[in-house]
Amino acid sequence: MFARRKRYQDTLAMFGCVCRAMLAHGLQSCCTTKHAHNNHSSLRLVRSIYSSRAPSVTSARSRKSVDSHCKGNGCCTSERPSTGSHYDKAVSRSSRVSVDSCCDGDGCCGASKPSMEHNSASRISLDSCCRDGQCDVHAVLAIRGMTCTGCENKMIRVLRAIPAIHNVKTSLVLCRAEFDFDTSVADLQELVHVIATRTGFSIETIEAGKTRDLQFTVQRLLLSGFLAMPLPKGVERAIRINKDTVHIEYDPETTGARDVMRAYETFSPILAPEPPDPAITAGRKHIRTLTLRTVTSALLTIPVLVMAWAPLPPNPHAYSIASLVLATAVQTAITGPVYVGAFKSLFFSGLVETDLLIVLSTTAAYVYSVVAFAFSIRGHPLESGEFFETSTLLVTLIILGQLVSACARQRAITMISIRALQQETATLVHANGLEEVINARLLHYNDHIKIAPDEAVITDGVVRDGQSEVDESMMTGESRPVAKVVGSKVIAGTVNGPSSLLVEVTRLPGENTISDIASMVDDARFSRARVQATVDRICGSFVPVVLLVAIATFLVWLAVGLAVRKQSGAEAAVTALTYAIAALAISCPCAIGLAVPMVILIAGGVAAKNGLVFKAATTIESARDITHVVFDKTGTLTQGRLSVVASEIFDMPIFNARAAISELVKSSKHPVARAVAAYLGSAANDEKTDVSGIEVVTGLGIQGSIAGGIIRGGSASWLESINHPVVAPILGQGLTTFCVTYDGQLVAAFGLEDALRPEARFVVATLKARNIGVSILSGDHPAAVCTVADSLSIPGDNVKSACMPVDKQAYIKALIATQEKVLFCGDGTNDAIALAQANIGVHLHTGEGAGFAASTAADVVLTHPSLTGIIILLELSEAVQRRIMLNFVWSAIYNLVAILFAAGAFVRARIAPAYAGLGEIVSVLPVVLVALQLKWFRPSA
Repeated sequence: MFARRKRYQDTLAMFGCVCRAMLAHGLQSCCTTKHAHNNHSSLRLVRSIYSSRAPSVTSARSRKSVDSHCKGNGCCTSERPSTGSHYDKAVSRSSRVSVDSCCDGDGCCGASKPSMEHNSASRISLDSCCRDGQCDVHAVLAIRGMTCTGCENKMIRVLRAIPAIHNVKTSLVLCRAEFDFDTSVADLQELVHVIATRTGFSIETIEAGKTRDLQFTVQRLLLSGFLAMPLPKGVERAIRINKDTVHIEYDPETTGARDVMRAYETFSPILAPEPPDPAITAGRKHIRTLTLRTVTSALLTIPVLVMAWAPLPPNPHAYSIASLVLATAVQTAITGPVYVGAFKSLFFSGLVETDLLIVLSTTAAYVYSVVAFAFSIRGHPLESGEFFETSTLLVTLIILGQLVSACARQRAITMISIRALQQETATLVHANGLEEVINARLLHYNDHIKIAPDEAVITDGVVRDGQSEVDESMMTGESRPVAKVVGSKVIAGTVNGPSSLLVEVTRLPGENTISDIASMVDDARFSRARVQATVDRICGSFVPVVLLVAIATFLVWLAVGLAVRKQSGAEAAVTALTYAIAALAISCPCAIGLAVPMVILIAGGVAAKNGLVFKAATTIESARDITHVVFDKTGTLTQGRLSVVASEIFDMPIFNARAAISELVKSSKHPVARAVAAYLGSAANDEKTDVSGIEVVTGLGIQGSIAGGIIRGGSASWLESINHPVVAPILGQGLTTFCVTYDGQLVAAFGLEDALRPEARFVVATLKARNIGVSILSGDHPAAVCTVADSLSIPGDNVKSACMPVDKQAYIKALIATQEKVLFCGDGTNDAIALAQANIGVHLHTGEGAGFAASTAADVVLTHPSLTGIIILLELSEAVQRRIMLNFVWSAIYNLVAILFAAGAFVRARIAPAYAGLGEIVSVLPVVLVALQLKWFRPSA
């Protein structure tokens, strides 16, 4: 009845919202009839959010946005009204929605970006993609009150039951949820209201700040003029977000942060403090709420305990009345939110979760005490009397346990926060040599900043002056300082050594390596390990099992009291009730629920600080099962810094061969092409040669057009030049060969050599010691590949040369077919297919920008170009597995022993119901500590 009434009220509220939307937008339609149909269709869809749990099926036509103008059978590119509309009112100051595209016909076109108000603490940028009238945007929510696996499962069920939402991701330890939703059905705030109503959680929209966002504090008297001023060049919008703060969005490619500040200097803007990490902020709010509830509960409980246990003057009725009042206050004010959460889970999600155990145990003690109090007031007291101290102390200890657990998780999140490595200030060096300390958010591209000795590198850049050594262990896991000279790249978050460096900024804070790694780590934390499915099933059946145990405990002790101890019916029932209450209160599935995600959370931070980032929890979970590792050669096993040691270039009558080859290879990022370009040098460009239509042939080489013919550069096998008298000797020396042909005629042949990575022998030997097979796949000539294989003692059967991308894929697929668990490690775009095919794909990030596709296809990214990251991955996977198993064992032992003690299985030793609330602390703290111990993981590599 409650659920039906609530849904009816929500439907009426939604009906009012949609009516306001129709009034706000209906008059603006350029084809009224169709627009009215869309309004009715949207109304039906919005109301379906509040209907049954099963997602409803809607047609593409009915999903068209209620606020679009129509153009033929489609939509024109006009934007939503920015002020005074339903959308502006529906989206509160806690969020902002930016819709970046709208539909034109059946396709998508670019459109301007309307804006809505938001505040400094939380901003969400929702990039829209419209297809067939359906616009999907991405939302991130911070959730307060999600404390266990049951809570997370409830959130997942609620999100998946809303037809407008899909691609749901949740994180228990981060207390966050992500999803895509259809803006033509409902806006974000309407969805947040529905989710909060169904789950009982407190929800906020969040997103980490972006580089192109600035927030200024402006005097209130000047604020109107600030907002009325025409937008300076490069500034996209200026929005007031509270009484004296303005949010500025700008394009850093067009203007800089300091230029924006100077443009508004007449209003004396002050850079506002940067919002902290939203996950940490949401956690702090949750802890403050729990602290307030714990303190309040303790203040109400202490007098009850004193009146129950202290030797006070006899006045039983007065003490009973006071205890009743205080216990009622605890039961309503403190336990009230738990009641709401438990019943919402039961009615909306069909879940019986931990909150129900708390509700049943505390309610049983409280209700019995109220009944006993009533009998006492009427002059017919029960033998056992009331025990308000049990219900109040039980609630207080449970809330205290939740507070301790939340603090431990918050501490874990803070300790491994990658974004904390970002420095807040930078020393800017002007063109005249003057130095100025500024906020890092005010940096521009190509600024020159000074990195003092022992100071952290502010952001990614290139050394322009000075020599030093940089400790990159914090970001890459490299234990030895790395020498930096003019032209060397430096990474944000690393620590400079004994000398100063002048660094040119290439990436701004917020979009640098720190942000990249933090984003990938967050993605991994949102993924779920395979073992989590087992955990969910255990937790799903845990509460019903405990309820059955409690009922059985009550019946057994009732029978013991009546048949064995010869107690009266009332006394036996009360005794049995105390055992049942204790069994309900002390059981805790939270430890089981946190066993996996807490370890994965810590492992993500530890991995990032050791130079590797895994994109999914399943990767770190399954890496320990790898039985075969396959390496690419050039740039992976070798350093990729090739040098030309032999060459032959033929004169061409119709074009300059050196100039044409230089033009062909100069735009390629492949190590071979870069080496040839460096060998030819700038002299080759003295004579301009027009090579047009240059394109990369993935896995083979590069080609273009010149003088009416096709010029190609690549391997000798691709160009069918293996047997050419010039090429054959180069191949015979085991050199990497790069040939150039013009309409099939050989123009040039280059022989290149490369050095092994210094760690390659150690890594291969370590893998063999672990009984892991090793193979090499390369597109290079057999002689060059065999030279590397021989130096690493890899058998010839495991070496394949002249491989195209599909050949690498086929080789890996064949290994997998033989039940091998394959890890493939490569560095280039041509390795993307193999990375995707392998059980685990590892991309060796060389920092050259040529491996974006490979990085996207890979499961793991080695942020430091060192193969030792593979050994670290295997060892970390084993460490994660050990800690997960240890947490499972502890959770099982705790719940078994605790429930036996509470249920009175040992007769002479029991846990009183008043102290059963300590179970939250006793069960969860060891799980968190075991996970935190992973922070001190030290790899052998």
